[in-house]
Amino acid sequence: MPDYHMLPAQRLTGAVRIVRPAPPRSVTLESPASDVMTDLRHAHAAIVDSRASMEAANEYMKQRGVRSLLVLNEDEILTGIITATDVLGEKPLRFIQERRVKHSEILVSDIMTPLDRLEGIPLEVVRRAKVGDIVASLLDTGRQHTLVLEDDIEGNPVVCGIFSLTQIEKQLGASIPSIEIARTFTEIEATLTAGA
Repeated sequence: MPDYHMLPAQRLTGAVRIVRPAPPRSVTLESPASDVMTDLRHAHAAIVDSRASMEAANEYMKQRGVRSLLVLNEDEILTGIITATDVLGEKPLRFIQERRVKHSEILVSDIMTPLDRLEGIPLEVVRRAKVGDIVASLLDTGRQHTLVLEDDIEGNPVVCGIFSLTQIEKQLGASIPSIEIARTFTEIEATLTAGA
């Protein structure tokens, strides 16, 4: 059995404050892309079971303060992604009309974006990219999120990060114009600079 020792402690006196976490680092379009990536090697992924109800997924997103959840099957394998737009947009209404089910009967698997329609950016590419590159990529695909991939020790892809347009906007301190408004990177940069 290991030999444990009592640690020295000091009595608290005077004005003692509590450390507060640093606010998210302010970034620019020229900042390293990793500055705006949610690194799943250091933060727990927001996940949901594919068999969960859409309503439960929506509640969980609200609780976590996120706008997307990675969808896993019973074997903990990624099967897709569900976003707040999926839940609050047209998908549930179309599903109700097509299948003649109640709103409460819609499952995550019914309205998620399936794995075969998702893309991921390799971590090696992210390490060389700038925030502006991520913004341009998201706008080009018309998506709010993109995954970051690396290979595990057996050479299989694993999701190690995620980019969220909403998180990037928070860290930039400016709204990013939609693809319909700004079609070129120069227009995006000009809009963000004007808003700062």
